[in-house]
Amino acid sequence: MKRSAVATAAFALTLSLPTAAHAAAPSAAPAPVAAVVPQVLPIGVAVGALPLAVEDRTGYQRTSFRHWNAGDIPADGCNTRAEVLLAEAVVDPEIGPGCTLTGGVWWSYYDEREVTPAGALDIDHMVPLAEAWDSGASAWTAARREAYANDQGQQASLVAVTARSNRSKADQDPAEWLPPSADALCRYGAEWTATKLRWGLAVDEAEKDRLLDIAAGCGGTDVEFTPAP
Repeated sequence: MKRSAVATAAFALTLSLPTAAHAAAPSAAPAPVAAVVPQVLPIGVAVGALPLAVEDRTGYQRTSFRHWNAGDIPADGCNTRAEVLLAEAVVDPEIGPGCTLTGGVWWSYYDEREVTPAGALDIDHMVPLAEAWDSGASAWTAARREAYANDQGQQASLVAVTARSNRSKADQDPAEWLPPSADALCRYGAEWTATKLRWGLAVDEAEKDRLLDIAAGCGGTDVEFTPAP
């Protein structure tokens, strides 16, 4: 996954650089950090693990989820949107001053379209912000909602797609909207489920029923997710 690989490499490099304190005197070895291991479940099992709850949009405002912020690598001068575009490019764009992207090619899997230039793409929150609010994010802190809105820790959370398909989807869940490409259905159901499991978000009854219908036709599809920090 290019997106997480870039951030991980930068972080590993930072850890490997010696500091003045290290040069002056040896120090105790740091406590080991447990590796975060992705969880992998068959899609039917994963959907069954989603908690049921009645959704409530009371108090929702899009501004409750700050985005796009400075991204995973603030020093690169690119915000989250640009970092996602760079990670998902099929043909890499040229990066100009202020992280202006020129050229490049992307694949919008919702509608199976090759897209260029970058300005023709939207970055879709797999589970829309309003839907996340309905499903549990209304109780989060502002910092956690910002982390959700800019989540690059799991590739499925943010996806570059055609503006048309993203705006057709809007804030609808799978009971109300599915990608126009039939070939996208299993991937979409798995990635929606993975995002909700990652963030501990609930589903309503109609949403869960539709996800179970999708799972029934997607045997052999796995859902991979890592619980959010």
